[in-house]
Amino acid sequence: MCKHILNAQVAIRSPCCKKWFDCAECHHEQESHQLQESLEMTFACKKCRKCFRKDAQEFEEADEYCPHCDNHFVLEAVTPKPALRVEGEDARVDNRMLKDDRVKGKDDPRSIFDLQPEDHMLG
Repeated sequence: MCKHILNAQVAIRSPCCKKWFDCAECHHEQESHQLQESLEMTFACKKCRKCFRKDAQEFEEADEYCPHCDNHFVLEAVTPKPALRVEGEDARVDNRMLKDDRVKGKDDPRSIFDLQPEDHMLG
């Protein structure tokens, strides 16, 4: 799972060490050598998990899709954005801390089956 590109659709095999990475930044973080550039790239689709090769010199619009499952893998990258968050989450998302007034607590022991107070009224 890539932390640099959140919507990565393919894994890329690096030509230098023959390992699979989601992006070039992942290769830079995990390996001590530079990423070797090549014109022929090997991809693994994350949807159908099949591998395929693409030539970067002849890259066309039809090459933006997986040849096996037609998954569109050339997308605009969605990168994580820094955000400040308050410790108390939004109540609309996580409402476990809110009290539900419809649920009666243990303070009110009366029920329709409690016959002690009105047992003289039963006929």
